[in-house]
Amino acid sequence: MGRELRMVPRGWEHPKDEKGKYIPLLAGSYSERIKAWDEENEQWQKGFHSDYHGGWKPKEEKYKDVSFNEWGGLRPLKENYMPEWTMEGAVMLVMYEDTSEGTPISPAFETPEELAYWLANNGASAFGAMTASYEEWLITIKKGYAVGAIMDSRGFRSGVGL
Repeated sequence: MGRELRMVPRGWEHPKDEKGKYIPLLAGSYSERIKAWDEENEQWQKGFHSDYHGGWKPKEEKYKDVSFNEWGGLRPLKENYMPEWTMEGAVMLVMYEDTSEGTPISPAFETPEELAYWLANNGASAFGAMTASYEEWLITIKKGYAVGAIMDSRGFRSGVGL
């Protein structure tokens, strides 16, 4: 959980609710996620579950009366995911927080440098009230993501720039 770079088309406006607050949207491909969920559900009905290495293993006896919704969660809903764009269409960079599925913390920019400059100069949240420098934001943008926070010999701090 932390900060995540997302590519969006020029003119993309993240949806808002009736109060004007951003609606959190999950990153990743809905079509890939739903395909995986459906396959896992089908295997569950046959008495198997994922071995987490690309295969299937028999369900343990204690799970025989557990529904797949209880085991694997509810079937994903398309409206909870970012739209799926082509790589050619998604040309703008936006920094998102992904602690609550994902809401933007910046406007869209064409270059990593423009985005890093905006994030640093506007005191964008790197984690809670913590901010980050231009260089730290640029590292995160080029990496594509940052963990929310870490605890190390320097204490509790944001993962941006690491």
